[in-house]
Parts: sequence; C-alpha cells; structure tokens
Amino acid sequence: MITSAHNAKLKLIRRLLDSHRRREKEGLFVVEGEDLVEAGRAAGIEPVELLVAGEDVEPALIAQLSTLAHPPRVIGVYRRGDLPNGVRPLTLALWHVGDPGNVGTLLRTADAFGAGIALSQGCADPTGPKALRASVGAIFRVPVARFDDAPRPWIALVAHGGTDLSRVLDSGHGSFVLGAEREGLPEDVLVRCDARATIALAPGSESLNVATAGAIALYEVRRP
Repeated sequence: MITSAHNAKLKLIRRLLDSHRRREKEGLFVVEGEDLVEAGRAAGIEPVELLVAGEDVEPALIAQLSTLAHPPRVIGVYRRGDLPNGVRPLTLALWHVGDPGNVGTLLRTADAFGAGIALSQGCADPTGPKALRASVGAIFRVPVARFDDAPRPWIALVAHGGTDLSRVLDSGHGSFVLGAEREGLPEDVLVRCDARATIALAPGSESLNVATAGAIALYEVRRP
C-alpha cells in the first residue's frame, strides 16, 4: 500500500490532474471515481494504473490528490491514445470552446444522439478533470476528431440571421459549427461554412449557452 505523498505514482497523478501540457506530454489522463472507471471498462478501455483507497493507497492521500468535493474511492490512469477517435457522419465541431464544462457536456450530448465531436486548437482539453466529469463517461464512447476533419456540409450556428434550424442537414450528415459563447464564430471560420442556421428564440432573448445550442441542433436533426 502507498503510504507516502512522495510516491512517484501519486506525483504523476497530481501533475496529470493539474496540467494539460503534462497530459499531452505523457499521453495519459486521470479519471476520478468508480462511475467513470466503470464507463471506461464498459467501453472496453482499461486503465494502465488503478488505485483503490484502503487497498492500494491510504485514503487520506487520495483525498489530497482529488479535484472532487468528496474524494473518490478509485482513481484510474488511462492512455489518451486508447480513446476513440475519427469522425461520425453527424458531428459537433467546436471552435475555441474554452470552458471544460461545456466541452464535457457537448461530449455527453453527442453521445446521446450518436454524433461525434471535432475540436479546434483553443478548446478545453476533454481529458481534463472538469470536462471528464461533465462528460459522464462519454469520453470513452464518442470519437474526437480535429476541427478541420469534421464532415461536410458545415452549418454555422449563429445567434441571428441564419436559416431556420429545421431546414438544414435534412440528410443527417454534416457538422454543426459552434463557437465560444462570448466571441461566437469569427468571420474567417464563417466563410468556410456552407450555411448558417439560427435557433428561433423568444423576443428579447440574446442567445443560448453553447452546450444547449448543440443539444437543440442535434435533437432537431434526429427528430422524426
């Protein structure tokens, strides 16, 4: 049993939890909690290291490491390369969505509708602690691609002035392109899109949370 906070495994886990750069360098990420570990196992993805409080490590040491309000019983270390990648016919393409909660929620949404995710540079790391929690295990099931690999046609979701959402992507094949909430999509991305769509809102309402907009767009496409 690990009894020292200076243990090399615990030091690595701490660095992986704290740093996107470290996760990229090591090709690893950390999952906290039995539910996420079980989601990985159900998807056929096993951890390279699994620590159980009271069996492999003193519970107090896991509590010191954890990013959760209530420390987990289990912490797993996974290879980023074991996660699904590639594209699906229907995709949410995210441009500079930097909030990890939104990225994780959009992963969960994509999972619910059988869609994929494509991420640009500047998006939050989907293997960071907050994104993982928000994904509720979808990280193990949803393929993630590069933004430029998102399937065509590209439909930009814009707050105003686009085609009604119900009239686009009739075939269910293509990508909804979403930007960060404050900045939206820059002109150089908009000109690369094949069309623009707007979700009809009540008068006086400005816009939707990006995760909500993505969910509505996928629902509209999948709706019978």
